[in-house]
Amino acid sequence: MSESNISENIGEYAVYMKNITKVFPRVIANDNVTFAVKKGEIHALIGENGAGKSTLMNQLYGLYKPTGGEIYVFGKKMDFKGPSDAIDAGIGMVHQHFMLVDNLTVAENVVLGQEPKKGILFDLKFAQKKVKELSERYGLKVDIDAKIEDIPVGMQQRVEIIKTLYRGADILILDEPTAVLTPQETEEFFDILRALKNDGKTIIFISHKLKEVLEISDTITVMRLGKVTGTVKTSLTNEKELANMMVGRNVVLSIERPTFTPGKTSIKIENIWVKDNRKLDAVKGISFEIREGEILGIAGVAGNGQTELAEALSGLRKIEKGSYLFEEREISNLSVRELRELGISHIPEDRQKRGLIADFPVYFNLILSQHYKEPFAKRGFLDFNEIRKYSHSLVKQFDVRPPDIDILAGNLSGGNQQKVILAREIGFSPKFIIVSQPTRGLDVGAIEYVHKSLINLRQQNATILLISMELEEILSLSDRILVMYEGRSMGEFENGELTIEEMGLMMAGKKLEEIKVLETKK
Repeated sequence: MSESNISENIGEYAVYMKNITKVFPRVIANDNVTFAVKKGEIHALIGENGAGKSTLMNQLYGLYKPTGGEIYVFGKKMDFKGPSDAIDAGIGMVHQHFMLVDNLTVAENVVLGQEPKKGILFDLKFAQKKVKELSERYGLKVDIDAKIEDIPVGMQQRVEIIKTLYRGADILILDEPTAVLTPQETEEFFDILRALKNDGKTIIFISHKLKEVLEISDTITVMRLGKVTGTVKTSLTNEKELANMMVGRNVVLSIERPTFTPGKTSIKIENIWVKDNRKLDAVKGISFEIREGEILGIAGVAGNGQTELAEALSGLRKIEKGSYLFEEREISNLSVRELRELGISHIPEDRQKRGLIADFPVYFNLILSQHYKEPFAKRGFLDFNEIRKYSHSLVKQFDVRPPDIDILAGNLSGGNQQKVILAREIGFSPKFIIVSQPTRGLDVGAIEYVHKSLINLRQQNATILLISMELEEILSLSDRILVMYEGRSMGEFENGELTIEEMGLMMAGKKLEEIKVLETKK
């Protein structure tokens, strides 16, 4: 449908954003964007990192005010002063990082800020009744009396959705909603979305997982460089076409992993134990080996000890007991610098806390941990000509946007911050690299580049530990796979030995023997 036809029929749309422009200093984030979502549909919004998706949705949710353009909700023109105005208009947003209070119960979190009262007192029973009604109506199974800190991430996400429904949302914006779910939880989540749609709710689904977008949505809008490149019926498109629309060229969606002949054992981990920030055991007796020229993938839902494992192996967290051998040398609890001097590199999952100095320019972030060495330093002084030359080449090679090495790292989008870290750590030519969530927040074009870079490192005989919540990424890149659940190894397998369903069940705590028995009974 043309824009003029849309304009004549605004009333049939739940959301109609007309000619939206949003300008930040030095960046046009949205450039004359028109985005229309029909009532009662699941509408996917996709695009490469920095394409302007989040900025567009933040304007719909009242977090930003458009520089130009108009927003209509159910045919009525809106001028949101903040999120409370958007909520009053029937819009709810579930962010990728949940906004929940850990030490409150499910019911208390749902009604927080809009607590029902009995006289002047909080009416807990009414709150519990209301939350139970909503959860049962949409198949959102939750334990209303459980504290948030005691429930899995899949249930936490349901709590966020119930929160929006409790506040009267008819339009739900979901930002990367499957990022923390197992395959089975994703299927259950899609059933919930279908139930919401059947009840007349309108859903905007932001994702970079093209297979999921094709499975769950009715319509797909693609953005690139701040503009809409197309809106298509889901039934009339495919992965390849969508990827092309996102990045403007053909993209290799499945990386070819060449046959390898692994070298000698480079990394040997034996029975290591690591505590989390609460001094509780997060890694419980994990053991594995990785050979030169091999990628070992760690599969698991977030919060099962992978973060603590990566931090312990990179020198950021203490190994309580056990052995960590690199090239037959015991290196447990060496400092970060000592490990890096040995050729051990780390791509952290938390790019802002662990990966960058936000208030430093890109060029300095690209030489961190190498800044005291030649050619970047001579006789104790930084050589800015060499630093800038090196930084320009990495920014170009890794397609960091904008390609400005003087911009502060904190002013880049999340995906471009990730590219800076990748450029630094891969440019370091490590012998052993610990890679945590390397493509989180990246578009298909950048994912393709990252995957090729890791395969190239493998071909150069590097030893790689890959930790990812993306099962497809684990299966695409890994030679062997170890599944983690609650800090323990559920088993280690050659890639191809298990199905995605079997891995998903193991990620949820099922032992392989139990799974095989269940499969036999089917």
